[in-house]
Amino acid sequence: MKKKTPASFQKSCMIKREESDLKWLILDAKGKTLGRFAAEVAKILRGKHKVYFTPHVDCGDGVLVINADQIKISGDKEAQKIYREYTGYIGGLKEIPYRDMMQKKPTKIIEHAVAGMMPKTRLGKKQLTRLRITVGEEHKLQAQKPVAVAV
Repeated sequence: MKKKTPASFQKSCMIKREESDLKWLILDAKGKTLGRFAAEVAKILRGKHKVYFTPHVDCGDGVLVINADQIKISGDKEAQKIYREYTGYIGGLKEIPYRDMMQKKPTKIIEHAVAGMMPKTRLGKKQLTRLRITVGEEHKLQAQKPVAVAV
């Protein structure tokens, strides 16, 4: 005899964008490891932390990362990691070591890591627009009433 499941488990829940609620979360990068921190940020941007996650719907939250200049990396990556960017012209390959990037644009390091963990689709690019990164504690998103979250 086959066991019956409750009615609430028989159907999948597919929500619409209007039904999901957008919140803004503050994540502190002080002392965190880059890869593990970026994975958590990508999970929140996509909405995978919510019960009603729907892959084809933008149901994620906005993320504000503070203290981007105090993020850590493990091993010898500080001396070996190189960020490459190609302009499209002949000889247009730009290579910037991690140490130089940390001094010039520390926000770009987290943005690059999170973007690599997001889907490479129109939806992924749209979800990535809700990522805000600041160098210090100060931010300009008081109107969104962001909630501090420990990761």
